[in-house]
Amino acid sequence: MSKVVAIEALTLDGVMQSMGRPDEDRRGGFEYGGWAMGRGDAVMQKVLGAHMSGPWSLLLGRITYEIFADYWPKQPPNPMSEKMNTVEKFVASTTLTEPLAWQNAILLHGDAPDAVARLKKEHPKKLVIFGSGVLVQSLMRRNLIDEYVLQIHPLVLGTGLRLFRDGSPLTNFTLVDSVTTGTGVVIATYRPVPDSATGGTRPNEMNMPGA
Repeated sequence: MSKVVAIEALTLDGVMQSMGRPDEDRRGGFEYGGWAMGRGDAVMQKVLGAHMSGPWSLLLGRITYEIFADYWPKQPPNPMSEKMNTVEKFVASTTLTEPLAWQNAILLHGDAPDAVARLKKEHPKKLVIFGSGVLVQSLMRRNLIDEYVLQIHPLVLGTGLRLFRDGSPLTNFTLVDSVTTGTGVVIATYRPVPDSATGGTRPNEMNMPGA
């Protein structure tokens, strides 16, 4: 059975939108794109590299897929770009059609949580998610994410799309690892506590798309 790991960059107020480039994601008139730039270092690379070693595949929602597919194939050859371009990718979307342009990208059909639940049972490799907030939220409501690696950056934006939005299901977590980078980013790894230990989670009545 596969394991799903969500790796997310967040501000102190939980914003995850457009962390990489100024024009990455302007939904809602977001003006602070690229807020995570300049905070990567060897510590962060080591943590991320550990999750991108061994048998693994990439799992993405549509928006993050389109951002990555436009960026990584244009980068000069280096260990990170080679991993991102050659790894097997599963893409959850109801609007994209096959064939997908990015190398080794496979479109998941039907309801995203159902498709990922099947992958978890059948796929032999770890499934790593970057970004893909809407997808992550849909998987969260089905208890399909096994681990969260949160890169918490030392700034507050006060606006933007958040990872844990209003209406997210009540969930308890166990901290399994934490490290602080030289640029002040706290990388905390959490695992959801099983329902049997928490007495269950509060149902979420929100009806959001899954890709």
